[in-house]
Amino acid sequence: QVQLVESGGGLVQPGGSLRLSCVASRSIFSGSVMGWYRQAPGKQRELVAHISSTYNTYYADSVKGRFTIFRDNAKNTVYLQMINLTPEDTAVYYCNRPTIVAATGGSWGQGTQVTVSS
Repeated sequence: QVQLVESGGGLVQPGGSLRLSCVASRSIFSGSVMGWYRQAPGKQRELVAHISSTYNTYYADSVKGRFTIFRDNAKNTVYLQMINLTPEDTAVYYCNRPTIVAATGGSWGQGTQVTVSS
């Protein structure tokens, strides 16, 4: 059974920062590209960033320079450090494996809510 547990969301003011965490089961984390997605109200889920097991990274244009994805392979955890947050970043954030999502749609965790508001 796929296990993905996201945490770290919350309410933050514009310009603020948050760090999200996602703990995955070892069977899916080890050697996998891991990604962060987000889904804003009324919008489709979108890929925000991903990182390979060898630390190669990708970022969506909308978050480049503000978000940093990194992983701790010993802890089966992938992180998303977010700075200079704007209201447009408000969404539920999820982690998953982009290759699996593309192939099958993926199995999702509960996500973590990020709300950017003054």
